[in-house]
Amino acid sequence: MPSFEQLAEQLDPTSTVLLTVECQQGVVGKDSALPELAAVARSSGALLNVSRLVAGAHEAGVQVLHAVAERRPDGRGANHNARLFRAAGRLPVQQHSGTTAVRIAAPIEVADEDLVVRRLHGLSPLAGTDVDALLRNLGCRSLLITGVSANIAIPNAVFDAVNLGYTAVVPGDAIAGVPSDYTPAMIRNTLALVATITTTDDVLACWKRSRRITRA
Repeated sequence: MPSFEQLAEQLDPTSTVLLTVECQQGVVGKDSALPELAAVARSSGALLNVSRLVAGAHEAGVQVLHAVAERRPDGRGANHNARLFRAAGRLPVQQHSGTTAVRIAAPIEVADEDLVVRRLHGLSPLAGTDVDALLRNLGCRSLLITGVSANIAIPNAVFDAVNLGYTAVVPGDAIAGVPSDYTPAMIRNTLALVATITTTDDVLACWKRSRRITRA
């Protein structure tokens, strides 16, 4: 864990973007296609912490970007080259474009200034999407990564962010995966090697201090 001063420097509101990954109704909502993942995201407090971070980002002037995974009803452009994709196509709840399944889930509140990037393919919210270009245009240096799942999309996002030259910061209590004990193992053995691991409370404390300094 970094010192508070180091974390505050990394999370400068002028050069930080908060990324929420697949925090959509069809994934973490009450009518999720993946009820076990949705249950863990809620019972662990991860979804609530994502909501707290989004609200804190809005207050601190930190840009928020929501990454949504969806597919066309006809499946055009979607991957079929892994068991995960084939299984997803058979789920009773589909992440179809324009449906409630791909809306950001409560209690996260989306502000007018938030950006939403939707992808029709792949495993990563960064690779092959507009996210990298948007981050560079926003002057992003640190990418704060939250959401689901710690099994696939979150590590993909972290690795891609690092490969693209961003500092990846992960609040460990604002991501979730299945089973529930997998997330701390992933953080400890993989993500901690390439990303700054922190907590929701520490991130919010950094932004609160930044607001005090700005007003002084």
